[in-house]
Amino acid sequence: MPPPHTLQQTETPAPAEAVAPLMRGIAVLRRLTDEGGTMSPSAIERTTGLARSTVDRITATLARMEYVRVDGRDVTLAPRLMELGNAYLSALRLPSLLGARADALADELDESVSLAVGDDDGIRFIHQATRRRAMSLSFRIGDLLPAERTAPGPLLAAGWDAHQWQRWRERRAADPDGLAFTAIPPSPPTDEKGFSVRAQRARHDGWALDDQSIEPGLVALAVPVRSPGGEAACFVSVVSHTSRHTAASLRDTLLPRLLAAAAAMEEDLRQAPPPIAPDSPAALASWTGASKQELGREFNESLARGLTVLAAFGEGRDALTLTDVARATGLARATARRALITLEHLGYVTAQARAHHLTPRVLALGYPPLSRATLPQIAQPHLAALTGQVRDSASLAVLVGDDVQYTGRVATRRIMNVNITVGTRFPAHATSMGRVLLAALPPAERESRLARTEPDALTPYTITRPAELRTVLDRVRADGYALVDEELEVGLRSVAVPLHDRRGTVVAAVNVAMHSSSRTRQECVTDVLPRLRAAAGRIEADLHITERFVRVPAM
Repeated sequence: MPPPHTLQQTETPAPAEAVAPLMRGIAVLRRLTDEGGTMSPSAIERTTGLARSTVDRITATLARMEYVRVDGRDVTLAPRLMELGNAYLSALRLPSLLGARADALADELDESVSLAVGDDDGIRFIHQATRRRAMSLSFRIGDLLPAERTAPGPLLAAGWDAHQWQRWRERRAADPDGLAFTAIPPSPPTDEKGFSVRAQRARHDGWALDDQSIEPGLVALAVPVRSPGGEAACFVSVVSHTSRHTAASLRDTLLPRLLAAAAAMEEDLRQAPPPIAPDSPAALASWTGASKQELGREFNESLARGLTVLAAFGEGRDALTLTDVARATGLARATARRALITLEHLGYVTAQARAHHLTPRVLALGYPPLSRATLPQIAQPHLAALTGQVRDSASLAVLVGDDVQYTGRVATRRIMNVNITVGTRFPAHATSMGRVLLAALPPAERESRLARTEPDALTPYTITRPAELRTVLDRVRADGYALVDEELEVGLRSVAVPLHDRRGTVVAAVNVAMHSSSRTRQECVTDVLPRLRAAAGRIEADLHITERFVRVPAM
Protein backbone atom coordinates (compact mmCIF):
# COMPACT_ATOMS: atom_id res chain seq x y z
CA MET A 1 0.00 0.00 0.00
CA PRO A 2 1.34 3.47 -0.81
CA PRO A 3 1.62 5.85 2.12
CA PRO A 4 -1.65 7.68 2.81
CA HIS A 5 -1.99 11.24 1.65
CA THR A 6 -2.06 13.64 4.53
CA LEU A 7 -3.84 16.98 4.48
CA GLN A 8 -0.59 18.64 3.50
CA GLN A 9 0.93 17.59 0.22
CA THR A 10 4.33 19.16 0.98
CA GLU A 11 6.58 19.15 4.02
CA THR A 12 6.59 22.96 4.18
CA PRO A 13 4.13 24.30 6.77
CA ALA A 14 1.00 25.72 5.21
CA PRO A 15 0.84 29.52 4.97
CA ALA A 16 -1.44 31.22 7.46
CA GLU A 17 -3.77 32.26 4.63
CA ALA A 18 -4.10 28.76 3.18
CA VAL A 19 -7.66 27.46 2.83
CA ALA A 20 -7.88 24.30 4.95
CA PRO A 21 -11.09 22.93 3.33
CA LEU A 22 -9.44 23.18 -0.08
CA MET A 23 -6.41 21.26 1.19
CA ARG A 24 -8.64 18.57 2.67
CA GLY A 25 -10.73 18.26 -0.49
CA ILE A 26 -7.64 17.88 -2.66
CA ALA A 27 -6.32 15.23 -0.27
CA VAL A 28 -9.54 13.25 -0.81
CA LEU A 29 -9.31 13.60 -4.61
CA ARG A 30 -5.68 12.48 -4.57
CA ARG A 31 -6.52 9.45 -2.45
CA LEU A 32 -9.40 8.47 -4.73
CA THR A 33 -7.10 8.83 -7.73
CA ASP A 34 -4.39 6.64 -6.27
CA GLU A 35 -6.94 3.96 -5.37
CA GLY A 36 -8.26 3.73 -8.92
CA GLY A 37 -11.23 6.08 -8.62
CA THR A 38 -13.52 4.36 -6.10
CA MET A 39 -13.40 4.16 -2.29
CA SER A 40 -15.84 3.86 0.57
CA PRO A 41 -16.19 6.88 2.88
CA SER A 42 -14.77 4.80 5.73
CA ALA A 43 -11.68 3.99 3.64
CA ILE A 44 -11.25 7.67 2.80
CA GLU A 45 -11.56 8.49 6.50
CA ARG A 46 -8.98 5.85 7.43
CA THR A 47 -6.35 6.72 4.81
CA THR A 48 -6.57 10.52 4.99
CA GLY A 49 -6.96 10.87 8.74
CA LEU A 50 -9.98 13.12 8.28
CA ALA A 51 -13.03 12.91 10.52
CA ARG A 52 -16.01 11.11 9.03
CA SER A 53 -18.15 14.25 9.19
CA THR A 54 -15.46 16.11 7.21
CA VAL A 55 -15.31 13.33 4.63
CA ASP A 56 -19.08 13.46 4.25
CA ARG A 57 -19.06 17.24 3.71
CA ILE A 58 -16.25 16.97 1.17
CA THR A 59 -17.92 14.19 -0.81
CA ALA A 60 -21.27 16.01 -0.72
CA THR A 61 -19.59 19.13 -2.10
CA LEU A 62 -17.70 17.21 -4.78
CA ALA A 63 -20.91 15.39 -5.72
CA ARG A 64 -22.71 18.73 -6.08
CA MET A 65 -19.91 19.82 -8.44
CA GLU A 66 -20.39 16.50 -10.30
CA TYR A 67 -16.75 15.65 -9.60
CA VAL A 68 -17.74 12.43 -7.80
CA ARG A 69 -20.77 10.18 -7.55
CA VAL A 70 -21.93 8.74 -4.26
CA ASP A 71 -23.56 5.38 -4.90
CA GLY A 72 -24.53 3.39 -1.84
CA ARG A 73 -21.37 2.77 0.13
CA ASP A 74 -18.91 4.02 -2.52
CA VAL A 75 -17.57 7.36 -3.70
CA THR A 76 -16.50 7.27 -7.37
CA LEU A 77 -14.70 9.86 -9.45
CA ALA A 78 -16.93 11.29 -12.21
CA PRO A 79 -15.92 12.48 -15.71
CA ARG A 80 -16.70 16.12 -14.89
CA LEU A 81 -13.58 16.16 -12.69
CA MET A 82 -11.49 15.94 -15.86
CA GLU A 83 -12.24 19.60 -16.54
CA LEU A 84 -9.43 20.42 -14.09
CA GLY A 85 -6.86 18.37 -15.99
CA ASN A 86 -8.29 19.63 -19.27
CA ALA A 87 -7.66 23.18 -18.07
CA TYR A 88 -3.98 22.34 -17.57
CA LEU A 89 -3.63 20.52 -20.91
CA SER A 90 -5.47 23.32 -22.73
CA ALA A 91 -3.21 25.93 -21.17
CA LEU A 92 -0.13 23.85 -22.01
CA ARG A 93 -1.31 23.41 -25.64
CA LEU A 94 1.26 20.67 -26.31
CA PRO A 95 -1.24 17.81 -26.72
CA SER A 96 -3.24 19.85 -29.22
CA LEU A 97 -0.18 21.00 -31.13
CA LEU A 98 1.86 17.79 -31.07
CA GLY A 99 -0.59 14.94 -30.44
CA ALA A 100 -1.23 14.24 -34.12
CA ARG A 101 2.53 13.95 -34.73
CA ALA A 102 2.83 11.46 -31.87
CA ASP A 103 -0.08 9.43 -33.24
CA ALA A 104 1.45 9.37 -36.73
CA LEU A 105 4.80 8.28 -35.31
CA ALA A 106 3.14 5.44 -33.42
CA ASP A 107 1.48 4.31 -36.65
CA GLU A 108 4.76 4.56 -38.55
CA LEU A 109 6.79 2.64 -35.97
CA ASP A 110 4.00 0.32 -34.85
CA GLU A 111 5.09 1.02 -31.28
CA SER A 112 3.62 3.00 -28.39
CA VAL A 113 4.59 6.68 -28.35
CA SER A 114 4.22 9.09 -25.43
CA LEU A 115 4.55 12.79 -24.74
CA ALA A 116 5.62 13.66 -21.20
CA VAL A 117 6.66 16.67 -19.13
CA GLY A 118 8.71 17.00 -16.00
CA ASP A 119 6.88 17.25 -12.68
CA ASP A 120 9.45 18.02 -9.97
CA ASP A 121 11.69 14.91 -10.05
CA GLY A 122 9.16 12.81 -11.93
CA ILE A 123 7.83 12.36 -15.45
CA ARG A 124 4.11 12.88 -16.08
CA PHE A 125 2.41 11.75 -19.30
CA ILE A 126 0.34 14.27 -21.28
CA HIS A 127 -0.41 12.21 -24.42
CA GLN A 128 -0.47 8.51 -25.26
CA ALA A 129 -0.59 6.73 -28.60
CA THR A 130 -0.63 3.04 -27.76
CA ARG A 131 -0.64 -0.14 -29.80
CA ARG A 132 -3.24 -2.83 -29.17
CA ARG A 133 -1.21 -5.88 -28.27
CA ALA A 134 -1.26 -8.55 -25.59
CA MET A 135 1.86 -6.85 -24.18
CA SER A 136 1.61 -3.10 -24.65
CA LEU A 137 2.06 0.13 -22.77
CA SER A 138 -0.64 0.63 -20.16
CA PHE A 139 0.25 4.05 -18.79
CA ARG A 140 -2.46 6.69 -18.68
CA ILE A 141 -2.47 10.42 -19.26
CA GLY A 142 -1.60 11.98 -15.92
CA ASP A 143 0.41 9.00 -14.60
CA LEU A 144 3.55 10.02 -12.72
CA LEU A 145 6.77 7.97 -12.87
CA PRO A 146 10.04 8.55 -11.00
CA ALA A 147 12.61 10.12 -13.31
CA GLU A 148 15.21 7.43 -12.61
CA ARG A 149 12.98 4.67 -14.00
CA THR A 150 12.11 6.28 -17.35
CA ALA A 151 13.75 7.18 -20.64
CA PRO A 152 12.83 10.90 -20.43
CA GLY A 153 14.09 11.06 -16.81
CA PRO A 154 17.82 11.47 -17.61
CA LEU A 155 16.95 14.21 -20.10
CA LEU A 156 14.99 16.00 -17.38
CA ALA A 157 17.77 15.51 -14.81
CA ALA A 158 20.35 16.84 -17.27
CA GLY A 159 18.98 20.30 -16.51
CA TRP A 160 18.76 19.99 -12.73
CA ASP A 161 20.69 22.25 -10.39
CA ALA A 162 22.19 21.17 -7.06
CA HIS A 163 18.96 21.94 -5.18
CA GLN A 164 16.89 19.73 -7.49
CA TRP A 165 19.35 16.86 -7.17
CA GLN A 166 19.12 17.19 -3.39
CA ARG A 167 15.32 17.06 -3.51
CA TRP A 168 15.56 13.91 -5.62
CA ARG A 169 17.85 12.30 -3.02
CA GLU A 170 15.50 13.27 -0.20
CA ARG A 171 12.51 11.78 -2.01
CA ARG A 172 14.35 8.51 -2.58
CA ALA A 173 15.47 8.38 1.04
CA ALA A 174 11.89 8.91 2.26
CA ASP A 175 10.38 6.39 -0.20
CA PRO A 176 13.17 4.05 -1.31
CA ASP A 177 10.89 1.55 -3.06
CA GLY A 178 8.84 4.19 -4.88
CA LEU A 179 5.55 3.23 -3.23
CA ALA A 180 4.14 6.70 -3.85
CA PHE A 181 4.34 6.13 -7.61
CA THR A 182 1.22 4.03 -7.97
CA ALA A 183 1.38 3.70 -11.78
CA ILE A 184 4.32 1.26 -11.65
CA PRO A 185 5.30 -1.71 -9.49
CA PRO A 186 7.53 -1.00 -6.47
CA SER A 187 11.24 -1.50 -7.09
CA PRO A 188 14.45 -1.34 -5.04
CA PRO A 189 16.15 2.05 -5.41
CA THR A 190 18.32 2.55 -8.46
CA ASP A 191 21.97 3.41 -8.10
CA GLU A 192 22.42 7.15 -7.57
CA LYS A 193 25.70 7.27 -9.43
CA GLY A 194 24.27 5.29 -12.30
CA PHE A 195 21.40 7.75 -12.76
CA SER A 196 23.81 10.69 -12.57
CA VAL A 197 25.89 9.09 -15.32
CA ARG A 198 22.75 8.56 -17.43
CA ALA A 199 21.86 12.25 -17.00
CA GLN A 200 25.36 13.34 -18.07
CA ARG A 201 25.22 11.07 -21.09
CA ALA A 202 21.77 12.40 -22.01
CA ARG A 203 23.05 15.96 -21.80
CA HIS A 204 25.86 15.05 -24.23
CA ASP A 205 23.90 12.78 -26.62
CA GLY A 206 20.56 14.59 -26.73
CA TRP A 207 18.65 11.34 -26.22
CA ALA A 208 18.24 8.74 -23.47
CA LEU A 209 17.56 5.03 -23.31
CA ASP A 210 15.85 2.98 -20.61
CA ASP A 211 16.50 -0.74 -20.41
CA GLN A 212 13.71 -2.33 -18.35
CA SER A 213 13.82 0.06 -15.39
CA ILE A 214 10.08 0.66 -15.57
CA GLU A 215 9.25 -3.03 -15.64
CA PRO A 216 10.99 -6.19 -16.85
CA GLY A 217 10.48 -6.52 -20.60
CA LEU A 218 9.88 -2.82 -21.38
CA VAL A 219 12.52 -0.76 -23.19
CA ALA A 220 12.17 2.90 -24.10
CA LEU A 221 13.94 5.64 -26.04
CA ALA A 222 13.32 9.38 -25.54
CA VAL A 223 14.37 12.71 -27.02
CA PRO A 224 13.46 16.25 -26.00
CA VAL A 225 11.14 18.53 -27.94
CA ARG A 226 12.45 22.05 -27.48
CA SER A 227 10.41 25.23 -27.44
CA PRO A 228 11.42 28.21 -29.61
CA GLY A 229 13.28 29.52 -26.56
CA GLY A 230 15.50 26.44 -26.44
CA GLU A 231 14.25 24.76 -23.27
CA ALA A 232 12.68 21.29 -23.30
CA ALA A 233 8.94 21.81 -23.76
CA CYS A 234 8.28 18.07 -23.42
CA PHE A 235 9.82 14.69 -24.17
CA VAL A 236 8.72 12.26 -26.86
CA SER A 237 9.45 8.60 -26.22
CA VAL A 238 8.84 5.28 -27.91
CA VAL A 239 8.29 2.16 -25.80
CA SER A 240 8.63 -1.41 -26.95
CA HIS A 241 8.89 -4.91 -25.53
CA THR A 242 12.00 -7.06 -25.45
CA SER A 243 10.17 -9.59 -27.60
CA ARG A 244 10.40 -6.97 -30.37
CA HIS A 245 13.50 -4.95 -29.52
CA THR A 246 16.48 -4.93 -27.24
CA ALA A 247 17.42 -1.53 -25.86
CA ALA A 248 20.31 -1.37 -28.34
CA SER A 249 18.19 -2.34 -31.35
CA LEU A 250 15.52 0.15 -30.31
CA ARG A 251 18.15 2.88 -30.38
CA ASP A 252 19.82 1.73 -33.60
CA THR A 253 16.55 1.20 -35.46
CA LEU A 254 14.28 3.99 -34.26
CA LEU A 255 16.47 6.89 -33.06
CA PRO A 256 16.73 8.60 -36.48
CA ARG A 257 12.95 8.56 -36.93
CA LEU A 258 12.38 9.71 -33.37
CA LEU A 259 14.77 12.63 -33.85
CA ALA A 260 13.06 13.53 -37.12
CA ALA A 261 9.65 13.49 -35.42
CA ALA A 262 10.97 15.70 -32.59
CA ALA A 263 12.35 18.16 -35.15
CA ALA A 264 8.96 18.31 -36.87
CA MET A 265 7.29 18.89 -33.50
CA GLU A 266 9.69 21.74 -32.78
CA GLU A 267 8.79 23.30 -36.12
CA ASP A 268 5.11 22.98 -35.17
CA LEU A 269 5.81 24.87 -31.95
CA ARG A 270 7.64 27.62 -33.84
CA GLN A 271 4.76 28.09 -36.25
CA ALA A 272 1.94 27.73 -33.73
CA PRO A 273 -0.42 30.73 -33.74
CA PRO A 274 -0.84 32.54 -30.45
CA PRO A 275 -3.73 31.30 -28.32
CA ILE A 276 -6.95 33.26 -28.36
CA ALA A 277 -8.45 34.06 -24.97
CA PRO A 278 -12.13 33.18 -24.49
CA ASP A 279 -14.48 36.11 -25.09
CA SER A 280 -16.52 35.65 -21.94
CA PRO A 281 -14.90 34.29 -18.78
CA ALA A 282 -16.89 31.87 -16.65
CA ALA A 283 -18.44 33.40 -13.54
CA LEU A 284 -18.68 30.52 -11.07
CA ALA A 285 -18.96 32.25 -7.70
CA SER A 286 -22.71 32.76 -8.04
CA TRP A 287 -23.19 29.01 -8.57
CA THR A 288 -21.21 28.12 -5.45
CA GLY A 289 -23.19 30.67 -3.46
CA ALA A 290 -26.50 29.25 -4.65
CA SER A 291 -25.36 25.73 -3.81
CA LYS A 292 -24.45 26.86 -0.32
CA GLN A 293 -27.89 28.39 0.11
CA GLU A 294 -29.56 25.17 -1.02
CA LEU A 295 -27.44 22.58 0.80
CA GLY A 296 -26.35 24.52 3.86
CA ARG A 297 -23.63 22.89 5.98
CA GLU A 298 -23.35 19.93 3.60
CA PHE A 299 -21.81 22.19 0.94
CA ASN A 300 -18.28 23.47 1.57
CA GLU A 301 -18.12 26.69 -0.38
CA SER A 302 -14.41 27.24 0.29
CA LEU A 303 -13.55 23.90 -1.33
CA ALA A 304 -15.79 24.54 -4.34
CA ARG A 305 -14.40 28.03 -4.88
CA GLY A 306 -10.82 26.80 -4.65
CA LEU A 307 -11.38 24.16 -7.30
CA THR A 308 -13.10 26.64 -9.64
CA VAL A 309 -9.82 28.59 -9.63
CA LEU A 310 -8.13 25.62 -11.32
CA ALA A 311 -10.93 25.43 -13.91
CA ALA A 312 -10.44 29.12 -14.75
CA PHE A 313 -7.23 28.38 -16.67
CA GLY A 314 -7.16 27.06 -20.23
CA GLU A 315 -6.11 27.90 -23.76
CA GLY A 316 -5.66 31.64 -23.95
CA ARG A 317 -5.65 31.75 -20.16
CA ASP A 318 -2.41 29.90 -19.44
CA ALA A 319 -0.96 32.74 -17.37
CA LEU A 320 -3.42 34.58 -15.10
CA THR A 321 -2.89 37.40 -12.69
CA LEU A 322 -4.88 37.60 -9.48
CA THR A 323 -7.19 40.09 -11.20
CA ASP A 324 -7.65 37.68 -14.12
CA VAL A 325 -8.57 34.81 -11.78
CA ALA A 326 -11.07 36.94 -9.88
CA ARG A 327 -12.66 38.08 -13.14
CA ALA A 328 -12.77 34.57 -14.65
CA THR A 329 -14.40 33.01 -11.60
CA GLY A 330 -16.45 35.88 -10.23
CA LEU A 331 -14.69 35.51 -6.88
CA ALA A 332 -13.66 38.40 -4.68
CA ARG A 333 -9.95 39.19 -5.03
CA ALA A 334 -9.29 38.22 -1.43
CA THR A 335 -10.96 34.83 -1.93
CA ALA A 336 -9.12 34.19 -5.19
CA ARG A 337 -5.84 35.20 -3.55
CA ARG A 338 -6.24 32.73 -0.69
CA ALA A 339 -7.10 29.95 -3.13
CA LEU A 340 -4.02 30.71 -5.23
CA ILE A 341 -1.83 30.75 -2.12
CA THR A 342 -3.18 27.33 -1.14
CA LEU A 343 -2.81 25.85 -4.60
CA GLU A 344 0.72 27.18 -4.91
CA HIS A 345 1.62 25.66 -1.53
CA LEU A 346 0.27 22.28 -2.67
CA GLY A 347 2.15 22.46 -5.96
CA TYR A 348 -0.80 22.83 -8.37
CA VAL A 349 -0.03 26.45 -9.26
CA THR A 350 3.26 28.24 -9.74
CA ALA A 351 3.76 31.99 -9.72
CA GLN A 352 6.24 34.01 -11.77
CA ALA A 353 6.18 37.72 -11.09
CA ARG A 354 2.43 38.50 -11.09
CA ALA A 355 1.38 35.62 -13.37
CA HIS A 356 0.12 32.25 -12.17
CA HIS A 357 0.38 29.00 -14.14
CA LEU A 358 -1.01 25.51 -13.59
CA THR A 359 1.52 22.73 -13.03
CA PRO A 360 1.39 19.12 -14.30
CA ARG A 361 0.34 18.04 -10.80
CA VAL A 362 -3.22 19.10 -11.64
CA LEU A 363 -3.42 15.88 -13.67
CA ALA A 364 -3.10 13.96 -10.39
CA LEU A 365 -6.66 15.04 -9.56
CA GLY A 366 -8.50 12.11 -11.08
CA TYR A 367 -7.14 12.20 -14.62
CA PRO A 368 -5.34 8.82 -14.80
CA PRO A 369 -8.27 6.55 -13.85
CA LEU A 370 -10.85 8.67 -15.68
CA SER A 371 -8.79 8.83 -18.88
CA ARG A 372 -9.31 5.09 -19.40
CA ALA A 373 -13.11 5.28 -19.38
CA THR A 374 -15.06 3.70 -22.24
CA LEU A 375 -18.35 5.02 -23.58
CA PRO A 376 -20.33 2.24 -21.83
CA GLN A 377 -18.67 3.14 -18.51
CA ILE A 378 -19.49 6.81 -19.02
CA ALA A 379 -23.09 6.01 -19.93
CA GLN A 380 -23.84 3.43 -17.23
CA PRO A 381 -24.82 5.74 -14.34
CA HIS A 382 -27.01 7.79 -16.65
CA LEU A 383 -28.70 4.66 -17.98
CA ALA A 384 -29.34 3.58 -14.40
CA ALA A 385 -30.89 6.96 -13.55
CA LEU A 386 -33.04 6.84 -16.68
CA THR A 387 -34.28 3.34 -15.85
CA GLY A 388 -35.22 4.57 -12.40
CA GLN A 389 -37.24 7.41 -13.92
CA VAL A 390 -39.15 5.54 -16.61
CA ARG A 391 -39.30 2.08 -14.92
CA ASP A 392 -38.26 0.40 -18.14
CA SER A 393 -34.92 -0.92 -19.41
CA ALA A 394 -32.40 1.47 -20.98
CA SER A 395 -29.58 0.45 -23.31
CA LEU A 396 -26.59 1.70 -25.27
CA ALA A 397 -25.57 0.29 -28.67
CA VAL A 398 -23.21 0.85 -31.59
CA LEU A 399 -23.42 -0.10 -35.25
CA VAL A 400 -21.40 -3.20 -36.19
CA GLY A 401 -21.82 -4.12 -39.84
CA ASP A 402 -25.54 -4.46 -40.50
CA ASP A 403 -26.31 -5.02 -36.81
CA VAL A 404 -26.54 -3.06 -33.62
CA GLN A 405 -24.52 -4.45 -30.75
CA TYR A 406 -25.54 -3.73 -27.18
CA THR A 407 -22.61 -2.29 -25.23
CA GLY A 408 -24.41 -1.07 -22.12
CA ARG A 409 -27.68 -1.88 -20.43
CA VAL A 410 -29.62 -1.36 -17.22
CA ALA A 411 -32.67 -3.60 -16.91
CA THR A 412 -35.73 -2.75 -14.89
CA ARG A 413 -36.99 -5.10 -12.21
CA ARG A 414 -40.31 -6.39 -13.44
CA ILE A 415 -41.98 -9.77 -13.70
CA MET A 416 -42.25 -9.24 -17.46
CA ASN A 417 -38.97 -7.80 -18.67
CA VAL A 418 -37.10 -7.31 -21.96
CA ASN A 419 -34.33 -9.91 -21.68
CA ILE A 420 -31.30 -8.59 -23.59
CA THR A 421 -27.66 -8.74 -22.45
CA VAL A 422 -24.56 -6.72 -23.30
CA GLY A 423 -23.01 -8.14 -26.46
CA THR A 424 -26.34 -9.07 -28.05
CA ARG A 425 -26.65 -8.17 -31.73
CA PHE A 426 -29.82 -7.49 -33.69
CA PRO A 427 -30.43 -6.44 -37.32
CA ALA A 428 -30.16 -2.67 -37.39
CA HIS A 429 -33.10 -2.09 -39.70
CA ALA A 430 -35.60 -3.56 -37.19
CA THR A 431 -34.46 -1.73 -34.04
CA SER A 432 -34.87 1.83 -32.83
CA MET A 433 -31.16 2.23 -32.05
CA GLY A 434 -30.23 0.71 -35.40
CA ARG A 435 -32.43 3.17 -37.26
CA VAL A 436 -30.96 6.11 -35.38
CA LEU A 437 -27.46 4.92 -36.31
CA LEU A 438 -28.36 4.15 -39.93
CA ALA A 439 -30.06 7.53 -40.31
CA ALA A 440 -26.87 9.26 -39.15
CA LEU A 441 -24.69 7.67 -41.83
CA PRO A 442 -23.54 9.72 -44.83
CA PRO A 443 -26.14 9.35 -47.59
CA ALA A 444 -23.84 7.35 -49.90
CA GLU A 445 -22.90 4.87 -47.18
CA ARG A 446 -26.50 4.48 -46.07
CA GLU A 447 -27.66 3.86 -49.63
CA SER A 448 -24.91 1.29 -50.11
CA ARG A 449 -26.08 -0.61 -47.04
CA LEU A 450 -29.70 -0.58 -48.13
CA ALA A 451 -28.85 -1.70 -51.65
CA ARG A 452 -26.56 -4.51 -50.52
CA THR A 453 -29.18 -6.85 -49.07
CA GLU A 454 -32.93 -6.99 -48.61
CA PRO A 455 -33.81 -6.81 -44.88
CA ASP A 456 -35.42 -9.84 -43.27
CA ALA A 457 -38.97 -9.72 -41.91
CA LEU A 458 -38.57 -10.62 -38.23
CA THR A 459 -42.27 -10.09 -37.43
CA PRO A 460 -45.35 -9.36 -39.54
CA TYR A 461 -44.74 -5.66 -38.84
CA THR A 462 -41.08 -5.39 -39.88
CA ILE A 463 -40.42 -2.85 -42.63
CA THR A 464 -38.36 -4.59 -45.31
CA ARG A 465 -38.99 -2.73 -48.55
CA PRO A 466 -35.94 -0.50 -49.23
CA ALA A 467 -38.01 2.44 -50.45
CA GLU A 468 -40.15 2.46 -47.31
CA LEU A 469 -37.08 2.04 -45.10
CA ARG A 470 -35.41 5.02 -46.80
CA THR A 471 -38.45 7.14 -46.04
CA VAL A 472 -38.43 6.01 -42.39
CA LEU A 473 -34.72 6.78 -42.02
CA ASP A 474 -35.17 10.24 -43.53
CA ARG A 475 -37.89 10.93 -40.96
CA VAL A 476 -35.70 9.61 -38.12
CA ARG A 477 -32.88 11.89 -39.21
CA ALA A 478 -35.22 14.89 -39.30
CA ASP A 479 -36.99 14.10 -36.02
CA GLY A 480 -33.86 13.12 -34.07
CA TYR A 481 -35.37 9.92 -32.70
CA ALA A 482 -36.74 6.56 -33.79
CA LEU A 483 -39.78 4.71 -32.50
CA VAL A 484 -40.01 1.03 -33.47
CA ASP A 485 -43.16 -0.90 -32.66
CA GLU A 486 -43.11 -4.72 -32.72
CA GLU A 487 -40.75 -4.94 -35.71
CA LEU A 488 -38.02 -6.83 -33.85
CA GLU A 489 -40.33 -8.94 -31.73
CA VAL A 490 -44.09 -8.97 -31.29
CA GLY A 491 -44.98 -7.11 -28.10
CA LEU A 492 -41.71 -5.12 -27.96
CA ARG A 493 -41.72 -1.35 -28.40
CA SER A 494 -38.71 0.98 -28.12
CA VAL A 495 -37.66 4.56 -28.66
CA ALA A 496 -34.07 5.68 -29.30
CA VAL A 497 -31.98 8.84 -29.75
CA PRO A 498 -28.41 9.35 -31.01
CA LEU A 499 -25.26 10.14 -29.01
CA HIS A 500 -22.83 12.65 -30.52
CA ASP A 501 -19.11 13.08 -29.84
CA ARG A 502 -17.35 16.46 -29.55
CA ARG A 503 -17.23 16.79 -33.35
CA GLY A 504 -20.96 16.19 -33.67
CA THR A 505 -20.58 12.70 -35.13
CA VAL A 506 -23.12 10.10 -34.02
CA VAL A 507 -21.10 7.38 -32.27
CA ALA A 508 -23.81 5.39 -30.48
CA ALA A 509 -27.50 5.34 -29.60
CA VAL A 510 -29.49 4.98 -26.40
CA ASN A 511 -33.00 3.62 -26.06
CA VAL A 512 -35.77 2.68 -23.71
CA ALA A 513 -37.50 -0.63 -24.45
CA MET A 514 -40.76 -1.90 -23.02
CA HIS A 515 -43.65 -4.28 -23.59
CA SER A 516 -46.18 -2.71 -25.89
CA SER A 517 -48.89 -3.06 -23.23
CA SER A 518 -47.10 -0.75 -20.80
CA ARG A 519 -47.30 2.45 -22.89
CA THR A 520 -48.94 3.64 -26.06
CA ARG A 521 -46.87 5.01 -28.94
CA GLN A 522 -47.99 8.52 -28.02
CA GLU A 523 -46.93 8.03 -24.40
CA CYS A 524 -43.50 6.93 -25.61
CA VAL A 525 -43.17 10.29 -27.36
CA THR A 526 -44.70 12.50 -24.68
CA ASP A 527 -43.46 10.76 -21.50
CA VAL A 528 -40.35 8.73 -22.33
CA LEU A 529 -38.67 10.67 -25.13
CA PRO A 530 -38.00 13.89 -23.13
CA ARG A 531 -36.35 11.90 -20.33
CA LEU A 532 -34.40 9.85 -22.87
CA ARG A 533 -33.12 13.00 -24.57
CA ALA A 534 -32.14 14.51 -21.24
CA ALA A 535 -30.19 11.36 -20.31
CA ALA A 536 -28.48 11.38 -23.71
CA GLY A 537 -27.52 15.01 -23.14
CA ARG A 538 -25.92 14.14 -19.81
CA ILE A 539 -24.00 11.25 -21.39
CA GLU A 540 -22.80 13.55 -24.17
CA ALA A 541 -21.68 16.18 -21.66
CA ASP A 542 -19.53 13.62 -19.82
CA LEU A 543 -18.26 12.19 -23.10
CA HIS A 544 -17.22 15.60 -24.40
CA ILE A 545 -15.24 16.38 -21.25
CA THR A 546 -13.58 12.96 -21.28
CA GLU A 547 -12.57 12.96 -24.93
CA ARG A 548 -11.06 16.48 -24.92
CA PHE A 549 -7.56 14.98 -24.85
CA VAL A 550 -8.35 11.26 -24.68
CA ARG A 551 -9.67 8.67 -27.12
CA VAL A 552 -12.84 7.13 -25.70
CA PRO A 553 -13.51 3.60 -26.99
CA ALA A 554 -17.10 3.09 -28.09
CA MET A 555 -17.10 -0.47 -26.76
